Amino acid sequence: MTPAPPDLPTVEGAVEVLRRGGLVAFPTETVYGLGADASNEAAVARIFAVKGRPPHHPLIVHLPSAEALEAWARGDLAAAHRLAERFWPGPLTLVLRRQPWVSHRVTGGAETVALRVPAHPLALELLRRFGGGIAAPSANRFGSVSPTTAQHVRQSLGDAVDLILDGGPCPVGVESTILDLSGSTPAVLRPGGVPREELEAVLGHALLVPARPNVPSPGQHPRHYSPTATLLLVERESLPWEAIRLSRAGRRVGVLLPPGSPPLPGEVHAAVRLPADLAEYARQLYALLFHLDELGCQVILATLPPEEGLGAAIADRLRRAAAGETPF
Repeated sequence: MTPAPPDLPTVEGAVEVLRRGGLVAFPTETVYGLGADASNEAAVARIFAVKGRPPHHPLIVHLPSAEALEAWARGDLAAAHRLAERFWPGPLTLVLRRQPWVSHRVTGGAETVALRVPAHPLALELLRRFGGGIAAPSANRFGSVSPTTAQHVRQSLGDAVDLILDGGPCPVGVESTILDLSGSTPAVLRPGGVPREELEAVLGHALLVPARPNVPSPGQHPRHYSPTATLLLVERESLPWEAIRLSRAGRRVGVLLPPGSPPLPGEVHAAVRLPADLAEYARQLYALLFHLDELGCQVILATLPPEEGLGAAIADRLRRAAAGETPF
C-alpha cells in the first residue's frame, strides 16, 4: 500500500510537539518510531520511561539527509558516505564515532552513535521541517512486537504519546540493518531491511556478523519483538503435528503456515498462510503476530525461513521473539 501523502498541518503540529520536548510517533519504511528531539535530554529520557527501555540501550538518530552526517559523527566517514549514497534514504543504520556534543543519553553511554535517513515521505517531511535529529526507537513497549501501523502504536502505548502521525502500513515491515563502521572492521550488528549481500557488493568485501557485538546497538536484547502469545519455533515437518498436539491439549494455537504447506485441521485455533516472497513476508510479519494475539492465541508456532537476503532479518526477529520459550 502506498503511504498517505504528508498532511502538512499535522506535520507542523508534530514539529511543535517535538520542539517543546514532547513525543511523536511517526511512520518510517521499516516500523513506526517513537520520536523525540535528539538534542533534548529530558525528551530523550521520556522515550526510555514510556517504553520501559533499559537506559544503556542506544537509540537511532534519524536525520533529514546524509549531509547531516558530519554534524553527528566524526572520523573517517568515506565508507559511510559511500553507503549513504547507495542506501539512504532507506533501511540502513550506520554506527559511527559520535561527535563530542552528542548526548550519552542517546548513545546509551557509548562513544558511538547510530544514524539513518528514513525513506518514508512523512518521516522525511517531519525531519526536514523539524531541522534536526530525531531520536526514535520503535513505538512500542520494550521487548514487544514492533508496530507497523498507527493502530499498533495506539494499542501498545495509548495516551503516553503526545501525537501519532498516521502514514499507513510500513512498506518494509522489519527494522533497519545496523552496520558498525566505528572500528577497523565493518560488522553487521543487526540484519534488517538492507540484506548483507547488498552491503558487501557496495563495500567490495565480506562483512563480519559477530555473535556478540562489541559495540552497543539497538535490537541486541536476547528476547525482543515478542507477541503476548508464547512463540515456539519448530521444524517444518513437525509443524502440523505440534499444532494438533497442542490443540488437543487445550491450547489456542496460532500457526504461521509456510508457503506450500497443506491446510491444518479445524481444531487448530488460527492459521495464516505466509507469502512465498520474502519481502512480502517481512512486510507482514509483525502485523500477523498482532493479528494472532488479537484472535486470542495462547501459542504461536513458526518455522525459520531460508536465511538469505531478507530471510536473515526475519529469522533474527523470530529467534529473538521465541528466546527462552520451551515446548509445552
